[in-house]
Amino acid sequence: MAAIRTVNERAFGGAGEANAIEKLRARGQATISLIAQVEGQVVGHIFFSPVTLEMAHGALAGLGLAPLAVLPEFQRRGLGSQLARAGLEACRALGGEFVVVLGHSGYYPRFGFVRASAFGLRCEWEVPDPAFMALELMPGALAGRAGVVKYQPEWSGG
Repeated sequence: MAAIRTVNERAFGGAGEANAIEKLRARGQATISLIAQVEGQVVGHIFFSPVTLEMAHGALAGLGLAPLAVLPEFQRRGLGSQLARAGLEACRALGGEFVVVLGHSGYYPRFGFVRASAFGLRCEWEVPDPAFMALELMPGALAGRAGVVKYQPEWSGG
């Protein structure tokens, strides 16, 4: 959808996120995709795609929140928060056990995210510890499940 592409390009100042979303959709990996509209105009978008927690003895499927985008002129109006809450509720409704996000450590804790390292989780990429966060959608879902979270290859430019 062209409007979603525009929102992501303008919010992030480039095409990286929009390209990854389109590739994931083409491969059938769009788990949850929600938009925010103001007077019929798409002004925000949130996307969740599959991630895998690779542990010493097995793997666990989860969801990665990426990206959450709002057009610059509509930011700071609560639209991103509304999208995040609705998206996380949709993840729960799907039966998801956990969500991870690589983002601003001052923003995502309001939705219940904590440092992923508190659960023994590491991101497949080298990222600052406070920026990689996790949220258990089911209490105890990550207890004793330390490991490395792997994203879909599209997020690595694949």
